[in-house]
Amino acid sequence: MRTAALQLFAEHGFAAVSMRQIASAVGVQAGALYNYTADKQSLLFDLMKTHMQDVLAAVPDTPHLTPTQQLEAFVRFHIAFHHRRPEEVFIAYMELRNLTPDNFEIIEELRRSYEARLQGILARGIASDDFAVEDAKIATFAVIAMLTGVNTWFKEGGRLSLADVQDQYWHMVRKSVGA
Repeated sequence: MRTAALQLFAEHGFAAVSMRQIASAVGVQAGALYNYTADKQSLLFDLMKTHMQDVLAAVPDTPHLTPTQQLEAFVRFHIAFHHRRPEEVFIAYMELRNLTPDNFEIIEELRRSYEARLQGILARGIASDDFAVEDAKIATFAVIAMLTGVNTWFKEGGRLSLADVQDQYWHMVRKSVGA
């Protein structure tokens, strides 16, 4: 059910998908879905929450590295992790508007936790003079936006490999923070 909902939400948008369509994709009657989820909102929230929990659990913990090495690890991780989950990423960023206020706040808190990982790396780099940015929070937003954008254009089998893209993005991020 989650996989079918994920695919349908990513393809058509949350608002355009009905529980009946999800049930049809799974091969059950619409009423049977309510044995597994309270409603479509709960399903969307669960997909987003799971994605954010997965990314937070997988982000590398690198306190033994220099800020520059930590930033490189973060850049490479973010691109690879999100590349493997294009539908989850699309929904996590594009369907926030469809969450109830309470659900939105929970997802935003998870997103702030992820952003705090990068912001901490940048703040440590600023403090150690490894990075030359004025505001770690603004730099965090810029870097995450740039990295997440890879999902909008990168496809396997193209001119560049994923490793090539990671290399180029790492060089761009490094320059953008004055490393």
